[in-house]
Amino acid sequence: MRKIFMLMAALCVAVGCFAGENLKLEDLCNGRYSVQSVRSITPLLDGESYGQMSADGKKILQYSFRTGEQTGVLFDVANVKGRVVVDAIEGFQMSPDESHILLRTQTRSIYRHSRTAVYYIYNVKNRTLAPLSDGGPQEVPLWSKDGNMVGFVRDGNLFLVKLLFNNSESQITKDGELNKVINGKPDWVNEEEFSFSRAFDFNADNTMIAWIHYDESEVPMYTFPMYKGMAPEQEANAEYPGFYQYKYPIAGAKNSTVKVQTFDIKSRVIRDLQLPVEADGYIPRIFFSEEDAEKLLVLTQNRHQDQLDIYLCNPRSTECRCIVRDHAERYISDEPYQNFRLHQGGFVLMSERDGFNHLYLYDMTGTMRRQLTQGQYVVTDFYGYDPKTDVVYYGSNQESPLQRAVYRSDAKGKVVKLSSQVGTNTAVFSKNLKYYMNTYSNLNTPPVTSLCDNAGKTLKVLEDNSKLNNALAQVNLGERKFFTFQTQDGIQLNGFMVLPPNFNQNQAYPVIMTQYSGPGSQQVLDSWSAGNMGGCLFEQYLGQQGFISVCVDGRGTGGRGRDFEQCTYLHLGLLESRDQVETALYLGTLPYVDKAHIGIWGWSYGGFNTLMSMSEGRPVFAAGVAVAPPTTWRYYDTVYSERFMRTPAENKEGYDYSPIGLAQQLNGSLLICHGMADDNVHFRNTAEYTEALVQANKDFKEIAYTNRNHSIFGGNTRIHLFTQITRWFQTYLHN
Repeated sequence: MRKIFMLMAALCVAVGCFAGENLKLEDLCNGRYSVQSVRSITPLLDGESYGQMSADGKKILQYSFRTGEQTGVLFDVANVKGRVVVDAIEGFQMSPDESHILLRTQTRSIYRHSRTAVYYIYNVKNRTLAPLSDGGPQEVPLWSKDGNMVGFVRDGNLFLVKLLFNNSESQITKDGELNKVINGKPDWVNEEEFSFSRAFDFNADNTMIAWIHYDESEVPMYTFPMYKGMAPEQEANAEYPGFYQYKYPIAGAKNSTVKVQTFDIKSRVIRDLQLPVEADGYIPRIFFSEEDAEKLLVLTQNRHQDQLDIYLCNPRSTECRCIVRDHAERYISDEPYQNFRLHQGGFVLMSERDGFNHLYLYDMTGTMRRQLTQGQYVVTDFYGYDPKTDVVYYGSNQESPLQRAVYRSDAKGKVVKLSSQVGTNTAVFSKNLKYYMNTYSNLNTPPVTSLCDNAGKTLKVLEDNSKLNNALAQVNLGERKFFTFQTQDGIQLNGFMVLPPNFNQNQAYPVIMTQYSGPGSQQVLDSWSAGNMGGCLFEQYLGQQGFISVCVDGRGTGGRGRDFEQCTYLHLGLLESRDQVETALYLGTLPYVDKAHIGIWGWSYGGFNTLMSMSEGRPVFAAGVAVAPPTTWRYYDTVYSERFMRTPAENKEGYDYSPIGLAQQLNGSLLICHGMADDNVHFRNTAEYTEALVQANKDFKEIAYTNRNHSIFGGNTRIHLFTQITRWFQTYLHN
């Protein structure tokens, strides 16, 4: 019997008969192992509750922050009175007093942050619905502070709807025109690189509106072809190809001219603020004071993006005065704009002025009251400031660059860590900052969402992803672990590694390196979001094909302070590629790595750095895959390229050091993939780069995806893409 057992065991080893099933690429791409999350919550006025849309879009339910139990129904499609009805909604916005709700339907995406939709106004007390406008889909609607008006944008113009006058609609601006003038919402490059979609605001007493006016008439036009395609088909292009056309300023080109205008709702007078913004500068945000109707804050930045000015403006007299100036030696990122918050009597500004990202408290005169956070760590999230208690709530990585936790700090600088789990924690606080919803995960743990009080006590677990954990328990997975090493330049870098299941340290495995490497980005995190497809599951799939997967954050990435992040200034790709080559050389010293069969891949900036790493000069990569890569920053947009490189006229050498410029040095088998309708990194990048490879007599394979944007998805597209990536490495990295 013992001999029979040993024979059966040997046969099992020979055919891979281990406990657990293998991952299937189709399941990964189709979301079989997606996490369950508590999405799109809206904290409510009482400070005790939050609203959340039901999964089927038919209800908006009210829940307690303390117990997690449902305490009411704010909206129900089955309980609407009158003739106007909707089948389901796709989003909602509560009015300031919560007496009305804007319901979003028929949403159509435009770019990364923008969309059109058909909105309805729901009266909570009367349970009646009315369309926001009958003139066509709307964009970026916003409630006035008293909830009696709604502003929105359509076709580049601002409109105003007054609820107290039977939802009467009036048009504020008349100069909006496609590809010429936009009022109240940003153009493509400002939306993409300053991460916002609405560019107007109501003042405190609801008598005025202010907005950013974009004149993009002199911005160069960019056009790309559109085909009939499939999934979905575009029948208009069935006989002849069509095209998409929009304004896109490449590095060094003309930007939109921007200014701030105000509208007196009673007198209907439009005024231009006397704002001394540079002719080619930016206005990333505007905010009216919450309590003073005559105070408007306008945040501006010069074209080099090394100076942020905050102006205090009077919307009626149009006078503007600079009250804060934040200057950087190299550049200021977009994080201060995303985290800028007003509070009663002042505002909080995020800045890297002391070498690390921190929060600073100002009053409305521009006087800095105090630095709210300080130390050699990075504040990653600003959750709120309570002026009554002088306490600030924030997220930071002060325990480790690889981790995120939720903290509070009081007026004396006493810091209390609120989140208890080690890994990555993010929070959504109640209106009164009394409670928060914490979402935690780490490299090996899917997200767990809990309700907590502001002392850090867990009140209730809402979602622990037990279903996903049970599904993954049936899968044959390899070990995930972090590591650090020192490069030949003396730089310590952080990475993670995913080993094949049934890993044998006496065997030499081929390695696939994945990375993004862009300025301020961070891939090496103790988070379930690390790697591709969540939980490093694509890396686990590659492990089942016999590969070790590795990810290392090189110089220029985030989480380690200003100097580490900004050392790539004016020379994008130089240090980033050197660090990936150094990673490959380090891996080659490990006894379980086949140093002759190391590959690298990445998407977007990761695609750019894949090409740079394969052209760095040291031939360490046997194969690589670049997906949607920029191949010269001359083809990318003004805001992003010039933030890190200045203009091509100012930095010719830096722009020349690019994949196109290094085409002759490419080493290794290259697959390059790109969507032909990519509005972000244009297909032009791949077209011009592959031509440079042809003229350099370099072999490569190229896959173009019809009508696909930067995300390359739709129908079977994503499965096809990842299949090609896998097969490429199987072909060129396996012995």
